[in-house]
Amino acid sequence: MTETVRTRVAIVGAGPAGLLLSHLLAAAGIESVVIDQRTRDEIESTIRAGILEHGTVDVLTSSGASDRVLTVGHRHDGIELRFEGQGHRIDFPSLTGRNVWLYPQHEVLKDLIAARLAGGQDLRFGVTALRVEGANTDRPRVFAEDAEGKAFEIDAEFVVGADGSRSVARAAVTGSSTGGYFREYPFAWFGILCEAPPSSEELIYSNSAEGFALISQRSATVQRMYFQCDPEADPEALSEEEIWEQLQIRVPGTTLQQGPIFQRDVLRFRSFVAHELRAGRVALVGDAAHTVPPTGAKGMNLAVADVLLLERALRALLLENDERLIDGYAETALQRIWKAQHFSWWMTSMLHVAPDASDFDRLRQVGELRSVVESEAGRTYLAEAYTGWPLASAGH
Repeated sequence: MTETVRTRVAIVGAGPAGLLLSHLLAAAGIESVVIDQRTRDEIESTIRAGILEHGTVDVLTSSGASDRVLTVGHRHDGIELRFEGQGHRIDFPSLTGRNVWLYPQHEVLKDLIAARLAGGQDLRFGVTALRVEGANTDRPRVFAEDAEGKAFEIDAEFVVGADGSRSVARAAVTGSSTGGYFREYPFAWFGILCEAPPSSEELIYSNSAEGFALISQRSATVQRMYFQCDPEADPEALSEEEIWEQLQIRVPGTTLQQGPIFQRDVLRFRSFVAHELRAGRVALVGDAAHTVPPTGAKGMNLAVADVLLLERALRALLLENDERLIDGYAETALQRIWKAQHFSWWMTSMLHVAPDASDFDRLRQVGELRSVVESEAGRTYLAEAYTGWPLASAGH
């Protein structure tokens, strides 16, 4: 006999979106089951970047999901745009009254997992979702198998696909695991983690004739840096000396603090938005619904925005039998998603050098950068988008 687990909301994926949704639903008295094919250790130890918008930090702290973001994380009040060898600071508080926090995604996940387990959450690791059926019924189902290969089903009132860019749940919403609007960029980021103190107090986004570079941080002793490369680049092909040479030539005016490189990877740039975000009683959130290039720091923050809308809609549906918010979920979420897609595309195209860029393109790009940094309106637009547009209220 196949085991059947019954719950109100089945959540596929224990990433930031799935765990935060479960956390907020529990505060409203709505039980859920969360499954993920990864182990807890894999989830908590996979190092991922994390720039948290002002509103995202407010949600994590006010809901009780995390207080470490304020003690372990680092508040940043601006970024630097660098081009033609000169730095131009975008001061967030003076332009918007907001800031951002540098707090890696795996730290957010540690906080959310701890909070959910402390709250008695039915959180199942090592469980692989196979498919979702019954979207247009009152009891959609998730078909899955555990780490031993034993099949079981989750019978729910609503199913949420929060299972990332390779979402299994997406097919139940769009009719295809790949159904969506898609763009691939002609460059990637060559990323490193190194043992060294920060080269800059704030992030540097640098445009140069040799290509883009981002000088970021992880901690007082670990730095994260990226430089533009070919999507097919082999992360092992360059020596450490060559890597530092590539980084330094793209950040003129700052002497980078160098140290042993202990991780390197190539991060491809893709944009995706699913054709549909909801079908009946199945909805998508986070990377299952959309992905953005990392230049605008929107990925995890966009997932949080989705979750706040969906959580409010599910409270209305499951506690009051009111379908109006769930019926409007996709349309409302997509307004922010496409704004974030535009901002991410804009930052990416403004800062990177396209492989086929002409002299005209390069000089126009510098004109665009000047238009931003020399105008309070231009700086304000960047600051508003980077620190985050207003969020829906959480229902806790």
